[in-house]
Amino acid sequence: MSSTKASDAFKFLPQGGIIQEFKVGGKNIVLGFPSAASYNLNGKSYKLTANNGPNTLHGGVEGWGKKEFVGPTWVERNGREALLFKYLSKDGDEGFPGTVELRMWYITGVEKDNGVEKTSLEIEYEVELVGDEVEETAVGVTNHSYFNISDGPTLEGTKVNISTNLHQVTDDNDIPTGEIKPFPGIPANEDFTLGPKEPNPDHCFILNDNPASVKIDTRKEPMRKLITLYHPGTKIHFEALSTEPAFQFYCGRFIDVPEMDGMPARGPRSGMCIEASRYVNAINDEKLRHMVVLKKGQTFGSRTIYRGWQDA
Repeated sequence: MSSTKASDAFKFLPQGGIIQEFKVGGKNIVLGFPSAASYNLNGKSYKLTANNGPNTLHGGVEGWGKKEFVGPTWVERNGREALLFKYLSKDGDEGFPGTVELRMWYITGVEKDNGVEKTSLEIEYEVELVGDEVEETAVGVTNHSYFNISDGPTLEGTKVNISTNLHQVTDDNDIPTGEIKPFPGIPANEDFTLGPKEPNPDHCFILNDNPASVKIDTRKEPMRKLITLYHPGTKIHFEALSTEPAFQFYCGRFIDVPEMDGMPARGPRSGMCIEASRYVNAINDEKLRHMVVLKKGQTFGSRTIYRGWQDA
């Protein structure tokens, strides 16, 4: 959806609150489609819907990203205009226990930072357990947009600076082993360039390595920079910030989308995801599960900001 109230840089869809357009210098830096239909491609234990080998990824086969949200509705949020999306997830949805309500606000604008005007999108998430079926459930919410600032078919040539190279080491099924160590080939707080195939992360990077300090609602935590991007061909810059303790950094090695809806085919490394989050698989680790277990009367919350700008 677009509106005269919103920045012309953005369009959103009710399906999963998808960011359909995020324009910087007139170029859309998120991979998307003109129509919503094209996004629909192919003490107690709960068995969730497995959709990634033995794992449940992105909330299952029909996760929230494929659901039709209520909205957007223009509201005032903390003194600013915002677009509100809501979704009620019923008990048993994709195997998850309890009825929960998701509220998501998008706040668009232009921010001045050291004299530079940056097109900004702030995302605020809030989730409550509203049903009486259970006393607690598991919640994790993030944004899964694919970004590409190269204006080309791949990410090649994009310069990256990442705020941490600590990551959750994973096994052959992409499940964290419990070990946290620097990611090979990716330095922290130093520029590196994405080549045709390397580096090739699809891992959770850790900003807060003290998991005991992570609350179920992180919105009052400091807004910390996750990553900055720059492409010399387009002169477009991009940065992501969040109150979350971690983020999944994925360089798109498994992308395989055919030509459709007037858009070209998209292959490996045609986009990247920067998904601010809790630790991956926290629900199955006693030392981590407190950051994703939502109890009655509590509120899950987080805030993330994406900013883009272009050199003159």
